[in-house]
Amino acid sequence: MNDFLTENLYQHKAIKSRSISAENFTGEKNGGGRATEGTGKNCARDLGVGWKISPSVRIEAGQTFVMADIKHSGMIKHIWCTPTTDSKSRDTIIRFYWDSSETPAVEVPLWDFFASGGCPGFRQINSLPVCVNPRSGLNCYWDMPFKTGCKITCENTGSQGMTLYYQIDYQEREIPEDAGYFCASFRRVNPLPYKDVYTIIDGIMGAGQYVGTYMLWGVNNSGWWGEGEIKFYIDGDEYPTICGTGTEDYFCGSYNFDAGGHYTDFNGLYTGMYVDRPDGTYRSQTRFSMYRWHITDPIYFENDLRVTIQALGWRSGGRYLPLQDDIASVAYWYQNSPSPKLKPLPDKDCLEII
Repeated sequence: MNDFLTENLYQHKAIKSRSISAENFTGEKNGGGRATEGTGKNCARDLGVGWKISPSVRIEAGQTFVMADIKHSGMIKHIWCTPTTDSKSRDTIIRFYWDSSETPAVEVPLWDFFASGGCPGFRQINSLPVCVNPRSGLNCYWDMPFKTGCKITCENTGSQGMTLYYQIDYQEREIPEDAGYFCASFRRVNPLPYKDVYTIIDGIMGAGQYVGTYMLWGVNNSGWWGEGEIKFYIDGDEYPTICGTGTEDYFCGSYNFDAGGHYTDFNGLYTGMYVDRPDGTYRSQTRFSMYRWHITDPIYFENDLRVTIQALGWRSGGRYLPLQDDIASVAYWYQNSPSPKLKPLPDKDCLEII
């Protein structure tokens, strides 16, 4: 994942450390803390330049803000951000573009990208590539190499303006020719049609490796909902080369995530799950937020990849019940092209979490 796992920290490397934020929009050397205008200008009115004058940006309703626009080779090592609201709506969309591509390689609602979609309130995540810290500190540690440039944008599709604090830590460095490009794609079906299989990702073409899944699963039936198998169709498979045994099994749990007669939240380096339980009034449905990172077990493909998961519960007579649930997901992978053909996001109404 990161240098501390794969390289020796004590070795000097031909790398320049850079950081982009509202205090240094371009990340240039000697460029930080020089603002004379910004969201903190009034607070710093007695102090002057260098005293937290531009710690954040305003993104008005309907606007897209360019968080980073880098014009050379390098690698993003860490992203931290926090929006002014922790409502976890899908009104904020983050996109990544590699090497002057006009189509995004990442297009995901902000909270879902950080494995935190939908469930209200603070939930700690302590995984290797994603951390969420009190109260809404969203952190990403996926290595993201680029060979000629990188652009990251944040779109506010909501009806109100928002304030965004952010920092993008990256390296100016040479990138190997065989380095893959980081990609992430969001899907949502609500409800899943009866006997349909949910597609986490399809249409991936070329060589690469699949590295992670995030899912927010809203249950529309009583009883256990996770009997469905995840399936990886690799390089033209008619039947999957990799076929799981159940939803909770794929997310590295077992027996319904049930410990002591109830669902049990957990989070760790590679996998985690937490439950949004009904409140007895208006929050009537149970939702499950789950992540699974294939960091030590990436799934490699040479030509194409498709990933699906079944939605299965139980009915009378010990028979499976195909479910019609509200299912959303983010697929994460690397591939040899900077311009994957992502399925377009649903429109604003279809994105809404209800």
